[in-house]
Amino acid sequence: MQCREASPAPCNGAIRFSLSDISSEDPILSLTLKPRHAVRAKISALGTYVPPRVLTNADLEKMVETNDAWIVERTGIRERHVVDKGIATSDLAAEAARRCLASRGIQPTEVEAIIVATVTPDMIFPSAACVIQNKLGATGAWGFDLSAACSGFPYALQVGAKLVESGAHKKVLVIGADVMSSIIDYTDRSTCILFGDGAGAVLLEPCEEGETGLIDFWHEIDGSGAVSLNMPAGGSLLPASHETVDKRQHFVYQDGQTVYKFAVRKMAEAAERVLERNGVAGTELACFIPHQANKRIIESTAHRLGMPMERVILNIDRYGNTTAGTIPLAMQTAREEGRLKKGDLVLLASVGAGFTVGATLLRWEF
Repeated sequence: MQCREASPAPCNGAIRFSLSDISSEDPILSLTLKPRHAVRAKISALGTYVPPRVLTNADLEKMVETNDAWIVERTGIRERHVVDKGIATSDLAAEAARRCLASRGIQPTEVEAIIVATVTPDMIFPSAACVIQNKLGATGAWGFDLSAACSGFPYALQVGAKLVESGAHKKVLVIGADVMSSIIDYTDRSTCILFGDGAGAVLLEPCEEGETGLIDFWHEIDGSGAVSLNMPAGGSLLPASHETVDKRQHFVYQDGQTVYKFAVRKMAEAAERVLERNGVAGTELACFIPHQANKRIIESTAHRLGMPMERVILNIDRYGNTTAGTIPLAMQTAREEGRLKKGDLVLLASVGAGFTVGATLLRWEF
């Protein structure tokens, strides 16, 4: 059938296009397009959760050849939280989400989309987002998982923001959650000292009059770094087998020196790029909330930005590296310590496996 497009005509604020065959005897097909309503997105609520069980450096001294002074000096970590057997990523994420929504007075049924940043979903499929949606009772929401390791939360934050900014949704739940203890080899002292379990969730909504919310971001990936930080088996390349289990390939592998050098360089570079693009100096920031991987990486980035450490949020000593959970957990620490207030100009920054790199500039709006 040959069709022609009629001239667009307004229809209750939308645009209506009529399509018809050249023959006037055939029925008319119509398409009504919703008008675009570009808005700014903001974080309107925050909720976090860590499991109650604490694994201290003293505990690790009994498991591998290490000691508290060595761990603290090289990483800044003193303890981390880990789940008990049978507790999954979705359990931590759902509790963080409940706290987030409760703080805003929002019912789960009002949530329109759920984006979950994680590298430790309960299972390969269905997605953690589906499991969490069901646990929350968020009827009618849609969602998906996003895998970007330690940059997962900033990446998911931008995806969620675009759903709000486009006018598609008004309430988007963004969650960063990982149970890293499920993929850590507790006979490998180079990795078991670093990671913990935790989750954080934020609600994204349109800005009100006079609010700014999320301002800008700069992201980058470098796949050449995949060999330096990964979990080798369990995917389509190396499906689970006796051999992969015997070789302990279902645990995190890390080339520590390579990862450290990349992180020191790229976290600062990402932060500088997003600040320069928006004409902001590091000294103008009220708060810098970095991914909590290593205290020395964070201090190096702050130094390059010219930021005093009193404006930098550090809680790695209490939680270790919770991967996608670190930044929202650090947001909560900043609020509890009175260092994050409405109107503050805030910078987020991360580097993760992949390699993934990200930085976000925003104004805190609650």
